[in-house]
Amino acid sequence: MNPDTHYLESVLHRDIPLTRDMGIKVLDWQAQQLSLHLPLEPNVNHKSTMFGGSLYCGAVLAGWGWLHLRLKEEGIIDGHIVIQEGQISYPLPVTGDATAICPAPDAAVWKKFLAMYQRHGRARLTLNTRIVNAGSDEDAVTFSGQYVLHR
Repeated sequence: MNPDTHYLESVLHRDIPLTRDMGIKVLDWQAQQLSLHLPLEPNVNHKSTMFGGSLYCGAVLAGWGWLHLRLKEEGIIDGHIVIQEGQISYPLPVTGDATAICPAPDAAVWKKFLAMYQRHGRARLTLNTRIVNAGSDEDAVTFSGQYVLHR
């Protein structure tokens, strides 16, 4: 585990206690892409698949964690991140452990977001997360969330 992944996991488990109960682990932060591990066992439903609410939380947290780490890299430590809006789709069941993946938005979108925050102390950013079953690259969940950063 690199220092950034260890750091983010400690932040998640300290500041969002639900992440401990869900068993969420930070797998990787590389090339501005964040991957979280979502284990089936603490998130299982009555159909022996992953509970939709756990999947929603995992998707939101992947975006939140992505934004948290990118802001840290930019030296921005005075902001508060909140999810404002989210839309989720569940095209496939999650039948085992899963990975939530949040890639970087386009560079121009990121640059505009930073400029808005620096100018107004508030900015919005849409991040897209996907969740895949372990051992698969096929999207089981897709999520688009609008995050707000404010001072």
